[in-house]
Amino acid sequence: MKTATLPALRVEPKLRAAAERALRQGETLSGLMEAALTSYVSHREADRDFLARGLRSAKDAREQNQYISAESVIGKLEKRLAAAKKKAGRSMAGR
Repeated sequence: MKTATLPALRVEPKLRAAAERALRQGETLSGLMEAALTSYVSHREADRDFLARGLRSAKDAREQNQYISAESVIGKLEKRLAAAKKKAGRSMAGR
C-alpha cells in the first residue's frame, strides 16, 4: 500500500516541547502525531455516528408518536448504576 503525507504542521515551540516530553521510549514525534490523528479521527467518526443514530431515533419517535419519558430512562439508568456499584463492591471485597 502506498502511503501519503500530511501537510506540515506549524506549532508554538511550547507545544512541540510538550509533545517531545510526552514521547515514550522509542517513540517518534511523527509516530505520536499519527497515533493522535488516528485516535481523533476515530473519535470524530464515532461522534458523527452517535449523532446520526440520535437524529434517526428522534425522527422515528416523531413518526410513530412513541416516546419514552425522561423519568423512565433515568430510573433504568439508576438501576444499572446500582447494580454496577454492587458488582464492583463484591469484586473489591474479594481482594
